[in-house]
Amino acid sequence: MPENTRDIEIIRTLAEKYAQIAAKPVMDERRDLWRRHNSLERTRPLIYMRWFAAWEEHPESDLKCEDPFWRGHERFLRMHIVQDWIGDDYVIEPWITQKASIKLPEHGRWGVPYNRIPSPQPGGAWMYDPPVKRLEDREKLAEIHHVIDEEQTARNVERLQEAVGDILTVNVDRTPHYWGFTADISTDLAYIRGLEQVMWDMSDNPEWLHGLLAHMRDGILRVHKEAEEAGDLSLTSHINQAQPYCLELDDPAPNSAPVKRKDLWMFCAAQEFAQISPAMHDEFMFQYQMPILEHFGLVAYGCCEDLTEKIDMLRQLPNLRRIAVVPRADVARSAELIRDEYVFSWRPNPADVMCCGFDEDRIRRIVRDAMEAAKGCHIDITLKDVQTVENEPERLKRWVEIVRDVTEDYA
Repeated sequence: MPENTRDIEIIRTLAEKYAQIAAKPVMDERRDLWRRHNSLERTRPLIYMRWFAAWEEHPESDLKCEDPFWRGHERFLRMHIVQDWIGDDYVIEPWITQKASIKLPEHGRWGVPYNRIPSPQPGGAWMYDPPVKRLEDREKLAEIHHVIDEEQTARNVERLQEAVGDILTVNVDRTPHYWGFTADISTDLAYIRGLEQVMWDMSDNPEWLHGLLAHMRDGILRVHKEAEEAGDLSLTSHINQAQPYCLELDDPAPNSAPVKRKDLWMFCAAQEFAQISPAMHDEFMFQYQMPILEHFGLVAYGCCEDLTEKIDMLRQLPNLRRIAVVPRADVARSAELIRDEYVFSWRPNPADVMCCGFDEDRIRRIVRDAMEAAKGCHIDITLKDVQTVENEPERLKRWVEIVRDVTEDYA
């Protein structure tokens, strides 16, 4: 089927603008800052705005392409053009990525359907409808593997190469599906068994739960080994919820396979265990995550869960480098425990500073209080989960300006 020439024109125009941004000298300055910062050298506090949940409130979210394939790439290009306008320390890379088409088990990641019970209220919280309701249902889970649909992947890469290959390097990302959140065990465990039931299982069915966790750990380890042996890991497989530059590992680079897990950053979390004690978190999650994480060069741990009283638990992981300090965390206590031994990835509450009004004095006070509490730490600041900017996208840019002004005193 011939390509929609209008779609191609749109993509090429955006790709040219994106390429100009990626070539800015400031990108190399940011790379150097992240390298030093992630390697525990003193830099100014780095800033990262993860605002994409509020994307629909930005004028650039009005996509023009008709073909879903091109709309996906259009969205990526437009988002990153806006990211440059925001002015944080995000690095715009001089390539565009086509994900490989990966074959999953029938019915989903673990061979069972993930269903949700919707809220009766618009915008309300949904509930898990887990497929493993009875203990014997555990047998329904698939044995997972790393399998790529080579024909579909080649077709997609060819389309992108023909459209923009003269403007941007086309990077083919063959990273396995089970990576980051889909390899942290915790995320899928809640879908498979139900979050509340997992909590009961820790007391009522501990040996059964250990068996389920072992099955998931072993499956993820198998997938990672298969991907590594197939030469499908590259330096664009890095993932750390920030910018994956450091002095110990090679920089991200397109089409750089094969590399080993030891050459890469990995990100892991256990948001579903936020209300679980450190001892039970360790027994029923971290002990199963560590065998996966130990294969990697460096690890970032934590997303939205409060890890204040679990930092000593995390110290068991020898290659841990970044720890998330979230809105509910005790910043001062976290700083006392993290010290200068890990990167202190502070995440302020978006409701306080962005989503429910925009009080510049309040923003300055919140940031300054955190910086005072974390003196001596290697701190970066990530504003994430920005669900709304109340239709004022200029807040994004202004927030970065305010934070940069406050943190100048803490370089």
